[in-house]
Amino acid sequence: MKNFFKTYKSTIILLAAIIVGAIVGIVFGEKAAVLSPLGDIFLNLLFVAIIPLIFVSITVSISKMKQPKRLGKIMLTIVGVFVFTSLVAVLIGLLSTYSFNLVESEDGKQIRASLETEEEADAESEDVSFLERTVSVLTVSDFSDLLSKNNLIALLVVSLLVGLAINMSGDKRKPVQDFLISANEVIVNFIKIIMYYAPIGLGSYFAALVGTYGAAIAVGYAKTFFIYLIVSILFYVVIYTIYAYISAGIKGVKVFWKNIIPSTVTALATCSSAASIPVNIDTAKKLGVSDDIAETLIPLGTSFHKDGSIIGSVFKIMFLVCLFGSSVGFFKVLLVSLLVTLLVTAVPIGGGTISEMMILTLMGFPVNALPILTIIATIIDAPATVLNVVGDTASSMLAARIVDGKDWIKGK
Repeated sequence: MKNFFKTYKSTIILLAAIIVGAIVGIVFGEKAAVLSPLGDIFLNLLFVAIIPLIFVSITVSISKMKQPKRLGKIMLTIVGVFVFTSLVAVLIGLLSTYSFNLVESEDGKQIRASLETEEEADAESEDVSFLERTVSVLTVSDFSDLLSKNNLIALLVVSLLVGLAINMSGDKRKPVQDFLISANEVIVNFIKIIMYYAPIGLGSYFAALVGTYGAAIAVGYAKTFFIYLIVSILFYVVIYTIYAYISAGIKGVKVFWKNIIPSTVTALATCSSAASIPVNIDTAKKLGVSDDIAETLIPLGTSFHKDGSIIGSVFKIMFLVCLFGSSVGFFKVLLVSLLVTLLVTAVPIGGGTISEMMILTLMGFPVNALPILTIIATIIDAPATVLNVVGDTASSMLAARIVDGKDWIKGK
């Protein structure tokens, strides 16, 4: 019990603060809006951290990439498996949320008006062509514009290019790379400091939100959690059984369920995909996956393959769509959900914030809605981590089937 609380302490405290905030909002109504500045402090601190966090974390990740040990077949297979399983995850998320409202939209217009800034409203009304809008999203005309939270996609593009440039620089890259790695550690610790204030910030934000707009939004969060939990359990049991069967028939299913518990328990116990890597690699090898596939796919999967996070991204998008009473195309939700998960690497602290900011930017929602997504991320964290971890194990079986043939499990 002591270890359980130690692992989930921050999540428990955040959930408790959100619940207390909801109660304060329900009891005091609009008077709870007096707490709004305390929430704004948390939001502003996150906005200050988000620009250096994106640049440094993405640049370091790309700069440290090495040539895979095996020939291209393994790498191409891994990419193909990741794309396929990610598409399955996002489709399941869409089918789970598209036909009903996660939250009522009665106050949606009022909430949107309170969150949008005048500048954002003007930007949305500009009449520009598709190509002009694409150029403005991907690039900026001045370096200083990269330091704005309104140009996150352009910053991501520059981060990728700088990372590649460092990677191409051979031995001369070391001083710059070491500096960025050190800066990344500093920024991560800065985020940790901010997160000490998160219970007060999120609790105050939620109290003001519920007090101003009613308890319906709190009910929406509860509904979102329970639907996500049900979807996660079904995905875990049904989809991963199908993957195991595709990989090696009935024997694959038996071997999968015989060995998957350690990875599942580790994911729940640590609530961290990165911390689950050693156990997950060992599990994949026990399933019969060759060492080179397991040792390549599992670490890559931690960064670029996250079934739980992709489904979570769909839930976040549809929550905002319902809340603001917006209309959105099926394929846009699919594309954005894939992009924000596949393009954001496994930053221990802050990676979720990057993807949430990308959701807001790509979907055209006001960036001040970030705490709304942060609350969703908090309540679905545990089941999402389980799917992220076990999804890599199941994917390793699919990759082994393609690379080593149908008798891969017998060969082991």
